Amino acid sequence: MTSLGAFVKLWGMNLLDQLKKITVVVADTGDFESLREFSPTDSTTNPSLIFAASQQPQYQSLVEEGIRYGKSKSSNQVHHALDKIFVNFGVEILKIIPGRVSTEVDARLSFDVRGSIDKAHQLIALYKTAGIPKERVLIKLASTWEGILAAKQLEKEGIHCNMTLMFSLAQAIGCAEAGATLISPFVGRILDWYKKSEGVPGYAPSDDPGVKSVTHIYNYYKKFGYKTQIMGASFRNKEEIVELAGCDLLTIAPPLLEELKKASGTLLRKLDPAKAKQSPIEKLNIDEKTFRYLLNEDAMATEKLSEGIRNFAKDIVKLEKIIQAKINNH
Repeated sequence: MTSLGAFVKLWGMNLLDQLKKITVVVADTGDFESLREFSPTDSTTNPSLIFAASQQPQYQSLVEEGIRYGKSKSSNQVHHALDKIFVNFGVEILKIIPGRVSTEVDARLSFDVRGSIDKAHQLIALYKTAGIPKERVLIKLASTWEGILAAKQLEKEGIHCNMTLMFSLAQAIGCAEAGATLISPFVGRILDWYKKSEGVPGYAPSDDPGVKSVTHIYNYYKKFGYKTQIMGASFRNKEEIVELAGCDLLTIAPPLLEELKKASGTLLRKLDPAKAKQSPIEKLNIDEKTFRYLLNEDAMATEKLSEGIRNFAKDIVKLEKIIQAKINNH
């Protein structure tokens, strides 16, 4: 095909199809119908998404099966049921997508290295029992120092980690040095903080603070040859996604996938490893003291990390109350 022919073919594609040519598209959802509609490679879930999905009638069989599993245990029935429900959703998702599913460790373990590792082992064991190899699962951990230490150990064991609740370069470097498979910097939540802090209604897409943060992390990783992949997450509008075209992966909620699917035009690659190599960035050495100090110096990252842990923990507690009631009624 001539270059003109290639251009004409590309011009006929919607933005979502063009994005899939240069970035792995991941669906940020626990809804199976959305996965079938948008055909992503991977899927991510979190307690908030699972909580929402668990309220839908069509998914009650997955919840009920988890309840029965929990009831079969002599202790910690709610925790066992919760783990099984998360894995049940993951197993069903993997029947639809060709890639991997991310399953999140309880946010209340964000400062507990041993607890995070043990929970990851429990989740991987449940997936194994369901016939799912660990290569198709990403364990989601909060990007705290303790989460980073847990990821370092799990990666040594061949358990792949997706580092979530990421808002700063210090977190990103810590995760890469630990050998984490994937990081998920939160674009939209960074934007939210700056809009509120600076009292502005919004930013031009290229000046979006969340976009700039992920671009900086991308350039740093590619310049210094880290293998950890970057998956932009938590988008507020399709323009943020367009500005990060070329990122290793992008996890996108169904409403924005729909917008991209309906949008036409030419999608330009904004992030490129060759350009990143030319970035005038200096290497930082991140140990625990430096990590904690740099995170503390970054008010946005400190506040959004804490808020994210609290909110995910709240949804876990909501789920636990529902599960406890169901166990009591069984």
